[in-house]
Amino acid sequence: MLPTPEGDHPDRPAGLRIGPLDLAARVDEALRVQAVAFGLSEEEVGIRRYIVQRHMTCRGARALGAFTDDGALAGFVYGMPNDRGYWWSSVVEPYLRAEGHEGWLDGSFVITELHVHPGFQGRGVGRALITRITDTAEETRSILSAVDTDSPARGLYRALGYTDLARRVHFPSASMPYAVMGAPLPLRRP
Repeated sequence: MLPTPEGDHPDRPAGLRIGPLDLAARVDEALRVQAVAFGLSEEEVGIRRYIVQRHMTCRGARALGAFTDDGALAGFVYGMPNDRGYWWSSVVEPYLRAEGHEGWLDGSFVITELHVHPGFQGRGVGRALITRITDTAEETRSILSAVDTDSPARGLYRALGYTDLARRVHFPSASMPYAVMGAPLPLRRP
């Protein structure tokens, strides 16, 4: 169980250190955070373990973590330059094309996953993670997919400058529809 954060500092959201994450080496810890934050079953965690490990071998893939003072992982983000050959791109492409936004698949940095342990949510951790990873992107824009509901995550993405490119996107393994969102880089600051 992660400790409750004490105090905030602009450079250390929720008293955490943001820095590089060897996601391949800490995949189980990251997936525990994702399971709690996103409500994943053990079966889903097993499937995602394989996916994360495969993603981390892709060109330009990188990850950041939010770490407590004792080194525990409180949140993480990872992404990579988009490639139309990736499974995600092949699923969202027809939806983006139908909305006139297919071009977003080129020259974009994809936020593949962003999750913060519920004990640290609402303290700027997600914002710090996503802005820091996209600040190092060579691409001029970023895309991501999020569950297509009014949620704190979608509110954060909108505040950062992401807009809906396609909605009601259905992934074969997901029961709920998703929205694909895009933003110019650098992301908007408050």
